Amino acid sequence: MSWSYALSFKIFLIGDSGVGKSSLLLTFINYSNANVDDDHHLPPTIGVDFKIKQLTVAGKRVKLKIWDTAGQERFRTLTSSYFRGAQGIILVYDVTKRETFTNLSEIWAKEVDLYSTNQDCIKMLVGNKVDKESERSVSREEGAALAKELGCIFLECSARTQQNVHKCFEELALKIMEVPSLLEEGSTVMKRNIMQQKPDHQAAMHNSGCCS
Repeated sequence: MSWSYALSFKIFLIGDSGVGKSSLLLTFINYSNANVDDDHHLPPTIGVDFKIKQLTVAGKRVKLKIWDTAGQERFRTLTSSYFRGAQGIILVYDVTKRETFTNLSEIWAKEVDLYSTNQDCIKMLVGNKVDKESERSVSREEGAALAKELGCIFLECSARTQQNVHKCFEELALKIMEVPSLLEEGSTVMKRNIMQQKPDHQAAMHNSGCCS
């Protein structure tokens, strides 16, 4: 039941088309299944996709509401509105394609500054596809340097092998929980959901008692 969760956070995934945002998300959602992360079988996201994942972080049960956005320029106006209220933003690039890396600072970081409504929002820079080490064109050191410049947490991962995928989302949630204002927001969302659902739950219990 949803009211058994202590916190609820909104996470936003952004980056160029083809960097593996959907693959990362599906690998995280279906963590025990290594076959969901094949980029060649995932069509580009159209507009925005949405998934929910529930997990335990630092002893608290947390619900992550994760928004996966289209990387194509024609969808930018559509996806910009989804920045609102996000407690965490993940900027993804492909370590084998330098353009996707340079676009983070030239395009996506500016999008965050322009549209994010939460000044305390935690940002994470993620270099995907480290399983293709022989094709790498962006070094780990470059990724770490950009993350520091943009004020982001930094991780490299692979949706294909699942390396660091779960850690990516778990660490982001943990960092969000360390910020009092974001923790309060996440707690408030869950309390609001509880208040909305309890009347129906209590009514069901009452009706059950009447019929016994």
